[in-house]
Amino acid sequence: MKFSRYIFVLILAITTATAPSLTTAQADTQKPQPVPPIQSFDASAIDKSVDPCTDFYQYACGNWLKTNSIPSDQTRWVRSFSLLRERNRYLLWEELDAAAKAPKSPLQRQFGSFYAACMDTDTVEKKGISPVKPAWAKIDALKDAKQLPALLSWLENNGTPDGFFEFGVSQDDKDSSKQIAQIYQGGLSLPDRDYYIVDSPRFKTIRGQYVDHMKKMFTLAGDTPEQAEKEASAVLKIETAMAQASLSRTDLRQPEKRYHIYTVADFDKLAPSFGWDTYFKQVGIGHFDTLDVGTPDFFKALSGLITSEPIDSWKSYLRWQTLHGQARLLSKAFFDENFDFFSKTLSGQQEPEARWKQCSSMSDRALGEAVGQDWVKQNFPPAAKDSMDKLVAALEKSLGDDIKTLPWMSDDTKKAAEEKLSMIRNKIGYPEKWRDYSSVKVSRDDLIGNNQHSAVYERNYNYNKLGKPVDEKEWGMTPPTVNAYYDPSFNDINFPAGILQPPFFDFKIDPAVNFGGIGVVIGHEMTHGFDDEGSQYDGKGNLREWQTAADRKAFQERTECVANEYSGFEAAPAMGDTPAQKLNGHLTLGENTADNGGLRIAYMALLDTLAAQGKAIDERIDGYTEAQRYFLGFAQVWCQNTKDAAARQAALVDPHSPGQWRVNGSVQNFDEFGKAFGCTQGKPMYPTNSCRVW
Repeated sequence: MKFSRYIFVLILAITTATAPSLTTAQADTQKPQPVPPIQSFDASAIDKSVDPCTDFYQYACGNWLKTNSIPSDQTRWVRSFSLLRERNRYLLWEELDAAAKAPKSPLQRQFGSFYAACMDTDTVEKKGISPVKPAWAKIDALKDAKQLPALLSWLENNGTPDGFFEFGVSQDDKDSSKQIAQIYQGGLSLPDRDYYIVDSPRFKTIRGQYVDHMKKMFTLAGDTPEQAEKEASAVLKIETAMAQASLSRTDLRQPEKRYHIYTVADFDKLAPSFGWDTYFKQVGIGHFDTLDVGTPDFFKALSGLITSEPIDSWKSYLRWQTLHGQARLLSKAFFDENFDFFSKTLSGQQEPEARWKQCSSMSDRALGEAVGQDWVKQNFPPAAKDSMDKLVAALEKSLGDDIKTLPWMSDDTKKAAEEKLSMIRNKIGYPEKWRDYSSVKVSRDDLIGNNQHSAVYERNYNYNKLGKPVDEKEWGMTPPTVNAYYDPSFNDINFPAGILQPPFFDFKIDPAVNFGGIGVVIGHEMTHGFDDEGSQYDGKGNLREWQTAADRKAFQERTECVANEYSGFEAAPAMGDTPAQKLNGHLTLGENTADNGGLRIAYMALLDTLAAQGKAIDERIDGYTEAQRYFLGFAQVWCQNTKDAAARQAALVDPHSPGQWRVNGSVQNFDEFGKAFGCTQGKPMYPTNSCRVW
């Protein structure tokens, strides 16, 4: 499915930078190995030679960083997320492998067959480029630009990627009870528009490598070297023009900049070179008279581009999009070349993940709520859900108390904030009602076909929402996922069962470590409802100003403090001719605000919990006070080693800061940390002036 909602996830890069890449060479060489539960608190990770008041991240994680190198099949290795992801995926593999060999129900037969087709590398190899040929035949028959709408419709109706733009159905930003058609910019193959338009030695080199990669891929598919060079040049020219017309990721974080209601007739006038009426009718969505055109300037430019570029260039572009979009599902030659550029060159990943890992992840993405039903039964008991409900209630109380005492907020705005908080929906573990995948055709010998059928199912599932009541119980992540998210239009927080495991959440550990782990995660997601972007939506999920003008001004002054602070942090060091890369404090502002707010309100909830138990925050366990264990538990969630290439890419595309700054940036803004570790005010982690929003 091309269309995706704007939701705020706890961690993005760990789930995208390591997206599965398929290879036949590793089909049987790496066998699944059980992954034991991860410790919630690891005293051996602490480097006591470091002053926690100078660099708390290095103190809490230093020994772990020294002894945990990045595996060759990863671009970053995070103590919590990576290890738990590996454990959950192994448990998922056990289920998938058993279903592939001896299914006990129609549901198991379906996802078992999907997994089996992925593991059948002999069939993948025999098919070579042939699965792409039907789409290429349609593209080759393109005579003029007027046929583009019908061609794109055909490709999407058959689950084939085509680039161009993102189109789908989502809630109306200004009336969250309505589900409307929305269309946004798209069409780029490189990770961000900057890769095309920034005039620096690094990006010039990457663009040259990208062209070489496309030439190799086109040649593998049957082009002569001369044809391949011509096609690659055409693709780069079109994608560069699209990049120039695209809004930046920072601009896309501003809801008003991506909300523009057009009638279909007016949209056709904005971008007249593309037959929108034909596309909307043939793509399989219901009738609509208006839509949200998220990025009007992009479509205006695209219309001009359709007119100015020759039809052969558009054929090359579409041939590339269909090939690139499915390269990881093709035979070894295509996979290897795709991996070498997009994973190795751009991100620093040295080798692909084992086939069983890739196929487990792919099955989860395609049939997640089918696979997740059995996974939840085995790995998320009712007692865990009950405990999470209590933790969430404790955090809600803390955030409510925080709102009441904010010095910069007026009583009227506090009342509105409290009202929004009371309306947040909590989703814990898994959906109340599972999705029905019975219509998805799955074959044990058709990997690309299975993925195409899944893509069509997801697209139709999305299109079917048009004009329908909003399903408030719908989930955007599968149960085994190690992540969490806040959705501003739903005004809900979502915690899949996959993250509700050690080291985030452990029945057996003391409250301080649990609140430093899952407690901060809960607080993080709640705070997203009140960060620079989420605060623009009210309790019903509507884009509406609910702060007074004076309060919004005070709020923006505080968020700008956070943005400027994080813009001074280094994301990747200088290397040779490549200068050091700083964080983009405005791109990461929402996540940084959520980290800071989550740390504060989880600490408040811990104090309430300990008081109810008759315990004090300065009581010691294994030499550390409960306050210190809280901050250590928080910090050890973010211990991570990262490839330099991945760090540079993340600084451009990831709205999250790297682990070092998620820890140090948060604790230096919270005086209770300095007090817990006896820091002298003025030390780096206990400054005299700090930023605070919530």
